[in-house]
Amino acid sequence: MSFTNAFETDLLEYALTTTAVTRPTAWYIGLFTADPTDTGSAATELSGSGYSRTAVTFSVSGNTASSSGAVEFDAATGSWGTISHIGIFDAASAGNMLIHAALTTSKTINSGDVFRIPSGDLDITLD
Repeated sequence: MSFTNAFETDLLEYALTTTAVTRPTAWYIGLFTADPTDTGSAATELSGSGYSRTAVTFSVSGNTASSSGAVEFDAATGSWGTISHIGIFDAASAGNMLIHAALTTSKTINSGDVFRIPSGDLDITLD
């Protein structure tokens, strides 16, 4: 997983200055057909065919945050193509991408398919 450039700036300002930084109050998973990069470009985020971001919650143990419940998207009403990356956003639509990562294995989603991330299978580790 990688932080976006904008989120890295927020983290540094929070940790090392007195600049006020707005903390997200909810997190959402977005799906991508290509790497959105550290710039946070959502140009390749899915759209249409029943797609929408899905809420996720995390629990933290030590230096790792793990999804605390299963993440399940609604069934695709058309082809979503091949999902290769995910992003974590601070809003259900628009908003800011905070973190992004490539999937271990890309997944093709056709009409009627459901994309799932089992509970605890999404880990973010700081080292």
